[in-house]
Amino acid sequence: MVEFKLEHRSGQEEAGRKREVQAEIPAVAFQAQAQLLAKAEMNAEVTIEGFLGAKSKRSKRLVLHVTNIKFEGA
Repeated sequence: MVEFKLEHRSGQEEAGRKREVQAEIPAVAFQAQAQLLAKAEMNAEVTIEGFLGAKSKRSKRLVLHVTNIKFEGA
């Protein structure tokens, strides 16, 4: 298991206006995805797929559970 923080930056449109979005999202990866992340360079650009869920049965803290990782430029 690898726990990490995902930094998101993008431009979005909301209510007819452009908006710059920045967020830091706690995430967790298991098995093959965790192995990929363990080998990744810090601040690598990635596209991640997954789902939002509680960190664990005892913690209701929301985290992104990673199911797929694509390294940009790879």
